[in-house]
Amino acid sequence: HTTDCYVGTLSNAFASIIGSFMGGGSGTGTQINDIYQLSVRNLGGNDIANEISIYPVNFNLKDKVTDYLDNWNNDADVTFNTSDGTTKTLSRSDRDEIKYNDTIGIIISLVNTMINAISYALIAFTALSLVVSTVMIGIITYVSVVERIKEIGVIRSLGGRKMDVSNLFIAETVMIGLFSGILGILITYLLSLIVNLILNPIIGFNIATLPISNAFIMIAVSIVLTLISGLFPATSAARKDPVVALRTE
Repeated sequence: HTTDCYVGTLSNAFASIIGSFMGGGSGTGTQINDIYQLSVRNLGGNDIANEISIYPVNFNLKDKVTDYLDNWNNDADVTFNTSDGTTKTLSRSDRDEIKYNDTIGIIISLVNTMINAISYALIAFTALSLVVSTVMIGIITYVSVVERIKEIGVIRSLGGRKMDVSNLFIAETVMIGLFSGILGILITYLLSLIVNLILNPIIGFNIATLPISNAFIMIAVSIVLTLISGLFPATSAARKDPVVALRTE
């Protein structure tokens, strides 16, 4: 269909160059005949094309073109309508293999490979930063336990259980994870908006997106990591002797 893709042959500049040097047709009979054959091919007069370029208007039609060419090269029979309205079937032995280069497909494959490599590197750095942040939150929570030993003693002397002391510090770490996760998501959406505003007019689509479901998953991961980092300090606080804790200055 003419609105779906455009088909054309590459122009042969060699014929025009020879023609200009030969004075527009002067020379021996063999030379003139060679120039004529090249010019006829350029004009489409030769029914044997040495190369055909297909230009689909979008990626969906590009996939249909490559699928058609792949089906042609397969072993199954191919049935098509001829110009006189009849139907013709060709077996694999009756047709030649079509060799084609999917330039856009190669470029997309290279881009996807680069994006995957960058994504793996970012994931590795992110995992490392999460481990470091988890350890640091655990250290901060343990420092908070050390600084509040007397408060722990007061809670225990007033009838507080070990579980109550432990839940106090666990709740603090959960709140840290919740607020830090929300802050990180808000910063991500803000940066995505800025990046898309800059690149969308150039590339035609939004390159930075974060689905809302993934945002909630990230917040949940932040809460779980801070909860894990606060378990050891909370357990240490719950095991404090209330008498010794009250005497601590």
